[in-house]
Amino acid sequence: MDISPPPDVAAKILVRKQDGIGWLTINQPEKRNAISLAMWDAIAAAADDFAADDTVRVVVMHGAGGKAFASGADISEFDRLRADAAAQEEYGRRSGAARRKLEALRKPLIAMIQGFCIGGGYAVALMADLRIASADSRFGIPAARLGIAYGQESLARLVALAGPAMAKEILFTGRQLDAAEALACRLVNRVVPAEQLQETVTALALEIARNAPLSIEASKVAIDQIAGDPAARDPALVARLNRACFDSADYAEGRRAFKEKRPPVFAGC
Repeated sequence: MDISPPPDVAAKILVRKQDGIGWLTINQPEKRNAISLAMWDAIAAAADDFAADDTVRVVVMHGAGGKAFASGADISEFDRLRADAAAQEEYGRRSGAARRKLEALRKPLIAMIQGFCIGGGYAVALMADLRIASADSRFGIPAARLGIAYGQESLARLVALAGPAMAKEILFTGRQLDAAEALACRLVNRVVPAEQLQETVTALALEIARNAPLSIEASKVAIDQIAGDPAARDPALVARLNRACFDSADYAEGRRAFKEKRPPVFAGC
């Protein structure tokens, strides 16, 4: 099945695979990488492709141009695609489907952030497992300055990272935080000089890609359930994933490699 988006959209969502890493680039720098509805559809297709490809061990998403990671929805299409309640419902269904596919990805998802990561753009970054930012990045959620409410799911992730008091300060003031403040508030995992960002993220992704995929999947699912909604927890799923690790060829390979004092070569099975 051909999952390729139309050519005009394909140029705005770039996908490539190399050395076990799936790269997803939001490529609309002239609009600070705002995401149109068609781009959300392309992101959903890319997430499906990465999930199905066993050669992809980790996914990195980032914005092109070095000025912004993402800036949320492309407001230029609101009059056409979000003009009334019915249109908004369809817009939310399609964009929400893409978000859920990113969230459901059982492979590590890294957000490589440079420049502005504001509002809906930070909501996209919040879907990642890890966020690595350049020192010149800026973060903020200006909902209170626009008279709107931030989404419940994004707020839940924000509170899980920063805690309720800091989340309230960020939302109540709407001010922008520099990268050092974002790191102190746990909004990002690391901050590095801009010229070292891609090298740092690539090295991190390669380190993850060399490890046992089943073990990483089990850890990701379990941690997400521990940190998420208690009502959505599935202990049986976690138990199955844990058992799969101990029954895997990779577990045997890990033991052999340890005895032979060599790096393991994991196959993901």
